[in-house]
Amino acid sequence: MPLPNEAAITLDTTTILVLATVGLTLLLVIARELRAVPANLLVLMATAFLDMVGLFMVLPILPFYVKALGEDGATVFGFHLQEGLLTGIVVSSFTIAQLLSAPWWGRCSDRWGRRPVLLIALAASAAAFLLFGFAESLWVLVLSRLVQGAGGGTVGVIQAFVADAVPPDQRTRALGWLSAATNLGVAFGPVLGSGAVWLGTQDVWPTDGVQTLGRAAPGVFAALLCVVNVVFAWRYLPEPAGQRVKPKERQATPLAAAGRVLRNPRQPTSRLLLTYAIAIGAAQGVNPTLVLFLDKRHGITETTIGWYFMYIGALSVFARILLLGRLVDRFGEARLSRLGVMTLALGLAAVPFAHSLPWLALATALLPIGMALTFPPLTAMLTKIVLPTERGLFMGLQQSFGGMARLVAPLAYGLAFDALGDGAPFWLAGAIVASTLLLGAGLRGAVRQS
Repeated sequence: MPLPNEAAITLDTTTILVLATVGLTLLLVIARELRAVPANLLVLMATAFLDMVGLFMVLPILPFYVKALGEDGATVFGFHLQEGLLTGIVVSSFTIAQLLSAPWWGRCSDRWGRRPVLLIALAASAAAFLLFGFAESLWVLVLSRLVQGAGGGTVGVIQAFVADAVPPDQRTRALGWLSAATNLGVAFGPVLGSGAVWLGTQDVWPTDGVQTLGRAAPGVFAALLCVVNVVFAWRYLPEPAGQRVKPKERQATPLAAAGRVLRNPRQPTSRLLLTYAIAIGAAQGVNPTLVLFLDKRHGITETTIGWYFMYIGALSVFARILLLGRLVDRFGEARLSRLGVMTLALGLAAVPFAHSLPWLALATALLPIGMALTFPPLTAMLTKIVLPTERGLFMGLQQSFGGMARLVAPLAYGLAFDALGDGAPFWLAGAIVASTLLLGAGLRGAVRQS
């Protein structure tokens, strides 16, 4: 089944040159700043970059695949589901698998090591991308997202990897560098995905007749990239020298740790986890609806959405490389995270007021800047107040709490999009992000005492 053929905006030569210049500038800035990155982080950053490129080759075009496979909606248990809610369900299936698997991946990495867990997860991602590429129904598409989410439950393991490798006073910078690498993948992955959509229409075999990959192309190319990443990580990624749980030592289970957080919501660990979860759920959960919003308001489709995400990804990298380290020195992690929350909430609320592409670019610039100033400081603070032997567990738990929020958020925003209008999801998300300021009071002193 072909992708929907929508009326789209046309990117003129000037626009493409400007975006290409942004990409080139991004690469030059990173090349210059790499001299300041510890050598033991470079390979991990490269691994995270390749993983994110593969993920974002398919993520921005996912709503268009939902639209193609469920053009007239779908009926589930007697209820007819429209486009917005269907997109939310498919996207949320990734989060279901991620939130269930993340603490267990973290717990395994505390006991058996970070490296083997990452290799297994990358291999699972390759299989998921193949399922995505050859899906001929919405339910196979959901299955591919479940497998991808299970493999994507290792974000906490990667963060624990960084915490093991650098001293506490350098963790915010190191986590910023790691997220810069992943956001570089966010910047380039969608462009490669849009390119793969085009390649899928080209004749790939010099024989009689036309042989094309069709809709399978983005999934096939993303799977090949995952295989390359597995080989690269196996060859070059060393195991960090962090503390591990000894075989005879008793380790807290993910359910017990989660119960401890929920029973003591005033504790610093609990407030950090809840702040991270609520804010990232609102900020990222709105993305599927954002694609529909851009299609409806600005005529952006699967062939041009990659440029928009490249813009956001480029700003994310710039913010983490050029702003984060300097601002954390000036404000400290706790104050900087609150500044990030305010910036992110303002950006979300401003998106519906952008009725032209220049104003849209200005409003959405606040989103990656706000996320860059919010999430690395929160994660760095969490690594400082948990035991080293439980670091992987709590990093995974952080992803699970965030996953729960990201599970609910796309559904809520999809319903708001369908029932209340295309601006409602962004105003709702901005209000939710702003509410996390209440959880940040007193965290500066608590982290200093840990």
